[in-house]
Amino acid sequence: MQEQELIIPNHVAIILDGNGRWAKKKNMPRNYGHTQGSKAVERICEDAYKIGVKYLTVYAFSTENWKRPKEEVDAIMKLLRNYLQTSMKTAKKNNMRVRILGDKSGLSEDITKKINELEEATKNNTGLNLQVAINYGSRDEIVRAIKALSLDIKKNTIEINNIDETVMENYMDTKGIPDPDLLIRTSGEKRLSNFLLWQMAYTEFYFTDVLWPDFDKKELMKAIEYYNGRTRKFGAIY
Repeated sequence: MQEQELIIPNHVAIILDGNGRWAKKKNMPRNYGHTQGSKAVERICEDAYKIGVKYLTVYAFSTENWKRPKEEVDAIMKLLRNYLQTSMKTAKKNNMRVRILGDKSGLSEDITKKINELEEATKNNTGLNLQVAINYGSRDEIVRAIKALSLDIKKNTIEINNIDETVMENYMDTKGIPDPDLLIRTSGEKRLSNFLLWQMAYTEFYFTDVLWPDFDKKELMKAIEYYNGRTRKFGAIY
């Protein structure tokens, strides 16, 4: 199937898996894998936008990742600080809007400040919409949404009988962002790992054995070809 014949999904979500295993295969420390994985994110953002993807959401750090060894978590946070710093220039250059999903209150003050600055500086950009899930867990997101909704009910700003899916979506981290059409998970794992459970009710799933740092435009096109091989109808696949 030629690239120009493909229907490009509007929103692609990716679980970035396999950084540590990639580094181990090369006899390098896990932190090296995370560094190379960060570079892969930058490349795939450019590739995705060039082929017509409008929204790209990547799962960078989950609420469960805090359980990893402290040395690894500290290294990831350092990498995140550097990424947020460089993203300001990259987003400006590529007209990219960046939004962070997850519980920002669980992050350090300096990281939260950089996130707020990045989101504010890029909010009017009209290129690729990049969502980065940091300190994110879908169950946590839903709980936070229910708490916020409950508070508005208590304030009488919303009636219980008026609550529907659309109202609920306005309390999610992904407010204003369309649901993913395609989920890609690298490294051979075949589970959602608490990622966008609400949003992926009708998403197509694509799993690949490729480790994240090796994932490139060629692999992205394989996933999109798979997506094109599915015949989609609302609520059903035939």
